[in-house]
Amino acid sequence: MTQRIDFQVDPSAYRHWTVSYDGPVANLTMDVDEDAGLFDGYKLKLNSYDLGVDIELADIVQRMRFEHPEVKVVVLRSGKDRVFCAGANIRMLGGAEHSHKVNFCKFTNETRNTFEAAEADSGQKYIAAVKGSCAGGGYELALACNHIMLTDDSSSAVALPEAPLLAVLPGTGGLTRVTDKRKVRRDLADVFCSTEEGVRGKRAKEWGLVDEVIANSKFDATVAERAAEFAAASEKPDVAQGIALTPLQRSFGEDGSLRYSAVDVAVDRDARKVTVTLHGPEDAAPADMDTFTAQGADAYLLRLARELDDAILHLRNNEKELGLLVFRTQGDPEHFLAHEALLLQNAGHWLANEVLAYWKRVLKRIDVTSRSIVALVEHGSCFAGLLAELLWAADRSYMMEDAFEGDNRPIATITMSDANFGPLPMGNDLTRLETRFLGDPSAVEKAFENKGMMLEAEAADEFGLVTMILDDIDWEDEIRIFMEERASFSPDALTGMEANLRFAGPETMETRIFGRLTAWQNWIFIRANAVGPDGALQSYGTGKRGDYNMERV
Repeated sequence: MTQRIDFQVDPSAYRHWTVSYDGPVANLTMDVDEDAGLFDGYKLKLNSYDLGVDIELADIVQRMRFEHPEVKVVVLRSGKDRVFCAGANIRMLGGAEHSHKVNFCKFTNETRNTFEAAEADSGQKYIAAVKGSCAGGGYELALACNHIMLTDDSSSAVALPEAPLLAVLPGTGGLTRVTDKRKVRRDLADVFCSTEEGVRGKRAKEWGLVDEVIANSKFDATVAERAAEFAAASEKPDVAQGIALTPLQRSFGEDGSLRYSAVDVAVDRDARKVTVTLHGPEDAAPADMDTFTAQGADAYLLRLARELDDAILHLRNNEKELGLLVFRTQGDPEHFLAHEALLLQNAGHWLANEVLAYWKRVLKRIDVTSRSIVALVEHGSCFAGLLAELLWAADRSYMMEDAFEGDNRPIATITMSDANFGPLPMGNDLTRLETRFLGDPSAVEKAFENKGMMLEAEAADEFGLVTMILDDIDWEDEIRIFMEERASFSPDALTGMEANLRFAGPETMETRIFGRLTAWQNWIFIRANAVGPDGALQSYGTGKRGDYNMERV
């Protein structure tokens, strides 16, 4: 699997999904083309999916919010007879590199989180209309919806059969949503996750695995009725027209570098690092939201979010040996904050709300990216407002102190805004500052008192906003030593260490999903019981069970 994976897709070229719109209700149909796998060597039978299927789904969910804000209810259904979705394709998993399996699981969970949060963030409620077998990742698709409707017939059931059949976890999100979201009793969840054929009919409703069970003869009519009810009860304001998410403009260099309009990605393979530089806006902030809306996908803060998101996904999946991610910014912080202020002051406007919610998702994606992250606050930088969140998403941050010889850029500063105190929480439901100062809430209060101030190095250090401040004498040596040391450590140890340290504080369903993915699923995917020559993933479909090492670890 050496081909470059592209997360930018054209809706006219979808192979696996169709969408139709009927006023406030959208019908999203999964009809996977079994011959259109992302890689060779497997067929996507029975509405099973690979990363390519999920890339299309993620694109649809994103466009639903920006291009079709009139939608209040989305009905997710299958286009195949007698099967809703068979989950992740087993042949794909059996032949995939370890890193691809884990990144695939991470992206699918991020996509499910996105439409799971669509009701709270965007007023779009998802209904899963389940007819036929709904197993593994297929049931996880349904679990991420707000409401699950199951037809009552002999072939329709929900199941998480990964443990008995494949010797892996139910995608990590499946187990967590069953207990934390659906509140299924622990012992019943144990029975459910150990039963290959799953649970159907009234028992599925009684156990809390679905919300409704409907006779097959009435199913389609009842789904349409429920969608209309939810749409009528929605408090989402009516929006006549959205904006088009036009293709990103980007270019790849021969060395793997990547350039967008406001984001540069520079690769240093010898040092195993990648430097992502975000550039501040060149144009003045729009005068009002009408002007911002007229700019569409070219509006600076939306364009920057899309470019950063695409860059992160590209690095995760195509540049896995670049273990150190360096964030830089360059630009006028006041200029940047003027663009941000328009959104914050108009958060009730549908598009301002969507752009801020998108930034929340992009920052969360960075939080769970398995790279060592460092932020460099250099002269001429614009770590202000929501861009300052990158400092506290990073594992470490270094800031230039005082003037540097020959450097005529404006002195390095950090400026906090309202964006840093609520609208952009982490997966633990705390802000990054609250997580940073978990043991000292008064530090967050002090930071809030200095909101809007352009803080130079000494003040930033006093308030604990950076790891270290360095003058002209020490800057190059200290940064070089840190980067060389980091590149010498075991990537596995770093992934575990960073994932643990980044999410201090309360446990949530989201932190549990990604914590289990980082540790448990990552570990299971290298165990012979799952992926060895006689493991369950290789034996699946051959008629024989996996040959397990029965030692408990």
